Amino acid sequence: MTELSLYDVIQGSPQGPRRRSKRAAEKRRKRRRRRTWVTVLVVVLVLGAATTGAWFAIKPVLASFNQSEDYPGPGTGSVTVRIPPGASGRDIGALLQTKGVVKTAKAYLNAAKDTPASANIQPGTYALKLHMTGQGAVQALLDPVARLVKRVTIPEGSRLKDILNKIVAQTGLKRADVLAAAKNTHALGLPAVAKGNLEGYLFPSTYDVEPDTSAEDLLRQMVDNTLTQLDQLGVKPGADQYVLTLASIVQAEGRHPSDMGKIARVLANRLAVGKPLQSDTTIHYATGKFTVLTTNADLAVNSPYNTYAHKGLPPGPIDSPGLVAIRAALHPTPGPWMFFVAVNPSTGETKFAATEKEREQYVAQYEAWQRAHPGQ
Repeated sequence: MTELSLYDVIQGSPQGPRRRSKRAAEKRRKRRRRRTWVTVLVVVLVLGAATTGAWFAIKPVLASFNQSEDYPGPGTGSVTVRIPPGASGRDIGALLQTKGVVKTAKAYLNAAKDTPASANIQPGTYALKLHMTGQGAVQALLDPVARLVKRVTIPEGSRLKDILNKIVAQTGLKRADVLAAAKNTHALGLPAVAKGNLEGYLFPSTYDVEPDTSAEDLLRQMVDNTLTQLDQLGVKPGADQYVLTLASIVQAEGRHPSDMGKIARVLANRLAVGKPLQSDTTIHYATGKFTVLTTNADLAVNSPYNTYAHKGLPPGPIDSPGLVAIRAALHPTPGPWMFFVAVNPSTGETKFAATEKEREQYVAQYEAWQRAHPGQ
């Protein structure tokens, strides 16, 4: 330890004042740091308050700017808009803007993004309003009521004449236009093997008919549907006439899908050995009837569709067969059957026989049903 002189005691040690000076300086630095942080905090608070105030001040302006991209709705008047197949959301938005339905395509796109169901919007013609909101336009396009479309359903086994009549009755297309289109089979894409006969080539299904759909458009679509189905089933071009003719008889004879493969086998077995098909449904087609009873006069009809008088298949289909019948014609159920008899036409119960003796037993059952249902 350093000894202090009297002078040091009186005047103070030279080390004492320096240490006190260092401590005082450190305290002053700490006070400055505290004042600095307080100042920074105050500035941040002031700026935050200013920013919050500014946001609330400009929020209405921004909202107003965004609203300027959209009409206030709900819309007035009416306008017809056709959404083409394959149109994207941007395509639809641009089309609606051009038609005056929405103010901007962006208004529609924003609404579509907020509506997952917008992915289900279908091509077609719609009745919309002018000056709709983007969301209003999306909802309208999802509403079946807004779509200007008529539908026609062709049941399996329908004949050409009945199909054309149904088209006229259910679509509003003019009869003259439908009949004229049916005659111009080349324009419909009908294969040459059909020899201008549409029977069997108008595929049974449900078809949408837009306001601008012509009779030719509709019939061409039905023919194309048939050819597409055959192609997908592996039917080679040129073989479609044979397949459709066989399938049309299967369709007419078979009430239940489970019987169609067996019916097709009976027909195939008879064709293979050169026996007449003896199908009553081909007789009914020749006479223009839809019936169960086949009279002796019917059996004597002079027609290439009389499969009692002529061997082999008739010259063309007798109706428009569905996919089950077509598949049955292509892949008959294996079996030895040479006959089938609808023993109960009321229920469609059909029995299959390999021999004439078996057939006679089933014919007796049918005749018993016929006696119980005279005139049918």
